[in-house]
Amino acid sequence: MKPMKAWAVALFVATGTIDAAPLAAAATAETSSRQLRRTPVVEVFEKTKDAVVNISCSQYISAPATPGDLFEHFFDFRSPLTERPRKITSVGSGFVLHPDGYVVTNAHVVLKTKDQTVIFPDKKEFEATPVAIDARNDLAVLKIDAGHPLPALTLGRSDDLMIGETVIAIGNPLGYEHSLTTGVISAVNRRLRFSEDVEYTGLIQTDASINPGNSGGPLLNVLGELIGINTAIRGDAQNIGFAIPVDALRRALPNMLSLERLKRVEVGMRVAGSGLVRVTEVKDNGPAHAAGIEAGDRLLAMNGQPVRQDIDFYIGLLSKGANDRVTLQLERRGKAVTATLTLRAIPIPDGAKLAQKLFGMKIAPLPAEVAAALDLERGGLVIIDVEKGSPAARAGLTRGMIIVTLAGDFPRDLDHVGLLLENVKRGDQVAFRIWQVDGRSLLMYPPVSLRAR
Repeated sequence: MKPMKAWAVALFVATGTIDAAPLAAAATAETSSRQLRRTPVVEVFEKTKDAVVNISCSQYISAPATPGDLFEHFFDFRSPLTERPRKITSVGSGFVLHPDGYVVTNAHVVLKTKDQTVIFPDKKEFEATPVAIDARNDLAVLKIDAGHPLPALTLGRSDDLMIGETVIAIGNPLGYEHSLTTGVISAVNRRLRFSEDVEYTGLIQTDASINPGNSGGPLLNVLGELIGINTAIRGDAQNIGFAIPVDALRRALPNMLSLERLKRVEVGMRVAGSGLVRVTEVKDNGPAHAAGIEAGDRLLAMNGQPVRQDIDFYIGLLSKGANDRVTLQLERRGKAVTATLTLRAIPIPDGAKLAQKLFGMKIAPLPAEVAAALDLERGGLVIIDVEKGSPAARAGLTRGMIIVTLAGDFPRDLDHVGLLLENVKRGDQVAFRIWQVDGRSLLMYPPVSLRAR
């Protein structure tokens, strides 16, 4: 006998043909069974799934191309091209950091890529723009414009993690969207070396299954709080994965989202905290100092909007520019204080002079025609001379090589180079990624680290 359709059951119950009591009891039993099967993992997924995203990126690998003499015309030396990159698509994961459309992922997910697309569980897609890339910590912040506030993850803490506590990973492994895996924390403070120049420390080790495509996705505790960003696996092992602790993200964000770094606009203060946000630093003679703000002040609101965590402050500033006024509501020793600071423009240093001074090489922007021919849509810099005995010469850099990334970022122009090198001091190591066009092919070198002189 086939079971009756739901509408038929409802009709018979309504007309009194069927006794409703057994049906109600069965429905209650089914609901009770489902409730009994609800675990903390189920609740975490339902609570956080809308804030976890997939990230699709385009990148380039070498492939045969037509020979030419692109550089001869521009720089008076011959470098015919017989290979050029071809476009491929890569996938990764990420999560919404802030309702205003800021998304966090791994730096290695977006480095060397373009056309980043953020995809939500409801299949809605948004083009993303990189706001900040911190290759040293393998972190990146992207911005999307969704037109409305987005669900965001709650940042937890990673200084109190327990070996053996349950963790949940959500991401896009091998393109399988919104996959969830569970496991435990296997160890903390792990060190992972990828090369002589790339080493990550303080990592969380977990046996939650992590695969290619999980990179940048969240590692959560049973409260649904972010405790790590999944970043790497041991390819020669099973169930040995690593995540960047959320505390490392918290430490990196003030620099990544700094208005001074991103827009050359001086604020002159730092804040920290979640729930209780305090001013941790006030720069002498900066705008915050001139406005009477003091270290230790509790920050309550900015331009009338509540500040519940330090991220709110830094993200709220990103829409501001030089000469804009920002009003802060503070609490100082139990008393309400209002301070209005005026943001200042910071002069941009000369990037060409810094490259010559620090590394002994003369550089110029890669001509647009050459960049287009090489499919370098982000552009680059070309080395036009190298000083004998300089750090650049000792590293093997020569005239005609192309600088694709500098200090973990894509140099847009010489002003951008000045920003990237502004705070480099004697003895500091700076990472470069180099391409070379020679008579036969387009060569992509491993990262080169130069020590500033």
